[in-house]
Amino acid sequence: MAIVEHDVIVIGAGLAGSEAAWQAAERGARVLLYEMRPARMTAAHESDRMAELVCSNSLGSNLPDRALGVLKNEMRRLGSLVIRCADEHAVPAGGALAVDRDAFSQAVTDAVTAHPNIEVRREEVTALPQGKIVVVATGPLTGPALAEEIQKLAGDETLYFFDAMAPIVTVESVDMSIAFRQSRYDKSAPRAAAAEATESGGDYINCPLTKDEYFAFMQAVNDAEKLSLRELEADDEARRYFEGCLPIEVLAARDPMALAFGPMRPVGLRDPRTGRRPYAAVQLRQDNAAGTLYNLVGFQTNIKWGDQERVLRMIPGLANAEFVRFGQMHRNTFLNSPRLLRPTLQWQGADRRDDLFFAGQITGTEGYVGSAAGGLVAGINAWAALTGRAPWRLPPSTMLGALLRYITEADAASFQPMKANFGLLPELDPPVREKRRRYAAYAERALADLETAIGERPDLGIRGGQSV
Repeated sequence: MAIVEHDVIVIGAGLAGSEAAWQAAERGARVLLYEMRPARMTAAHESDRMAELVCSNSLGSNLPDRALGVLKNEMRRLGSLVIRCADEHAVPAGGALAVDRDAFSQAVTDAVTAHPNIEVRREEVTALPQGKIVVVATGPLTGPALAEEIQKLAGDETLYFFDAMAPIVTVESVDMSIAFRQSRYDKSAPRAAAAEATESGGDYINCPLTKDEYFAFMQAVNDAEKLSLRELEADDEARRYFEGCLPIEVLAARDPMALAFGPMRPVGLRDPRTGRRPYAAVQLRQDNAAGTLYNLVGFQTNIKWGDQERVLRMIPGLANAEFVRFGQMHRNTFLNSPRLLRPTLQWQGADRRDDLFFAGQITGTEGYVGSAAGGLVAGINAWAALTGRAPWRLPPSTMLGALLRYITEADAASFQPMKANFGLLPELDPPVREKRRRYAAYAERALADLETAIGERPDLGIRGGQSV
């Protein structure tokens, strides 16, 4: 049954929008959630499901003393729908939280559509609504009409870069007489779901390369025909790549050893055929719960598909691989958030609006978890605005608070998307020199300060769960 009157409008049902709608609805707001798919698809999405993961199936480290692990634990404590669904549909990935893409996005879709306070409309929004509390969570693939509206509101302060997706193969087509299962340093995920993969040697499949094989592969990457950015976008001036997700051909062109020290680094691996560490290695990570699909970790690329298939088959173990998806490139749009947003994710542009929020990758929070985290805060603060409460600004000693502070207070002239990292956090007092102990101390302080911040705002209705 349609909700007669709506309190909050959320545009976009990706990770951030789904989370924002859920957080506001859980607190009693009547939410109208717009999603333009399937009526209008994007260059990266393949389904109409909410929170569809388009680049990788990994949400990063799940270890409590890693930056993304800290952020996920904060989100668990804050009652994140996205992280709850991810935990429920995890697949083996060493110390990382990777999910079955389809099962995960279906779980988010089911939860959102079943919520009594959320109405979903499958249609494209082409203009920013007025007179309502609005959360824009359209992501880096915002539809052209709405992107133009945001551009008008922002003036010249919107930016974009080009991002790429990694290929996926069927596991049965990988030659396991060459490739081998192993997690780095023999580490496997501390979850019951990882037991079978651990018993068989590890959560990752590794394709080892000798020195000669590595440099032959590098040469092939450099020689391969690429889809030019001119073919993707006419505007030459603003073209850029996000440094945290560079295509393999860009890395290869920069330095002949860039891949060996990047996505093909062999550290922590030992080839059982030789008993030695390979010169380089391509890692494959499980992409679905059935374990039938694996993606090439860090192998986002813009090589044209014909050459891409030829080049990737040079990787030992993939000569006869069945590719169910080749690498692709798409345009990612984001705001110059230091000039346009407050740490509460409210608009502070020339037309300052307390009722307009932005969340997700469009704000410059890089990665799946950062995107959902922004949606969580925007959803809480949209409800706070609806009910006359003060917006919540998280402490900068929490990973989420530090991330939002960075994207809204960084140097606007050189701003690029940022992912969660310990460098965003204020120094410990007293300082801790040893890295592992320092990271553990950061994590302990973050969760303690988050607990204090929650206690100071009982009016926000935060219940949440427990960290792992």
